[in-house]
Amino acid sequence: MYENAFIGHNLDIAASLLKKGEAVAIPTETVYGLAANALDTRAVARIYHIKQRPSFDPLIIHLYDFDRVHEYVEAVPEPLRKLAERFTPGPITFLLKKKDIIPDLVTSGSSFVAVRIPAHPITRELLSKLDFPLAAPSANPFGYISPTTAQHVADQLGSKVYYILDGGPCEVGVESTIVGMDEKGDVEILRKGGLSVENIEDCVGKVNVREVSTSNPEAPGMLISHYAPKVPLILGDLNKLIIGANPEKTGVITLRNFLPHITTKHQVVLSPSGNYMDAARNLFAGMRYLDHCDLDVIYAELLPETDLGVAINDRLRRAASKS
Repeated sequence: MYENAFIGHNLDIAASLLKKGEAVAIPTETVYGLAANALDTRAVARIYHIKQRPSFDPLIIHLYDFDRVHEYVEAVPEPLRKLAERFTPGPITFLLKKKDIIPDLVTSGSSFVAVRIPAHPITRELLSKLDFPLAAPSANPFGYISPTTAQHVADQLGSKVYYILDGGPCEVGVESTIVGMDEKGDVEILRKGGLSVENIEDCVGKVNVREVSTSNPEAPGMLISHYAPKVPLILGDLNKLIIGANPEKTGVITLRNFLPHITTKHQVVLSPSGNYMDAARNLFAGMRYLDHCDLDVIYAELLPETDLGVAINDRLRRAASKS
């Protein structure tokens, strides 16, 4: 335990700590990650300990360049290679047959490892200084809202992590899309995320979309209850849900418009223009803001099931699943 997390911009400090087996919070274009040497089981164990993450939930490894993936996986199926050529670096993760060099602790015993090439320039420069991949789930207590700024990490993990590499607010704001191959040899989406289904299908044709699982997930982020605020979050028709609601104790998440009868400061409008990229970028920060407003309940509406609306709705449903 440390007295306080230190937020800074020094890549040499971050690299030095990682080489010593420490965990460091890092920025990516999706959300902030809690990173450690993916080849060092003691370092990986620190991630699970800090996050209080169950060991059956696997981690993603991060590489500087997709050309290095052959060092850690057996093969890359051609459809996934096509996706990598078009969309990496970027918010897409590939589930691939691992080599023995990847510890079972990273994959929760699975023979497959999740690999991604982050697009954030600071983390790419950090990775270029290392001769090992970084295992890096989101830098938050397990099951809670993912962080999209360095301060979010400090607020959530506090003295549990020594150094937070500050890369500014995350551009995408929701986790990466995870893709793999099913038993029939077709491309399958195992987690909806920052790269839309439409973009993927434009590259490789029709894909299958897997729903989340309740235990022993095959890939990171597949648990049905996840990304949840402490205040109960309920989904539905906002105009009906707010009838009779206490305006001072009710929070609201909408896509475009403020609602009458609810205190304005307790409302999060994700994108007044209806832009889904802006909505994704603002989702976790908005959930976190309302979670600290001394509310009894948060009401939210689902977006149309298109483009990044699919990923946003996925996060909202899982945040609401305990309610």
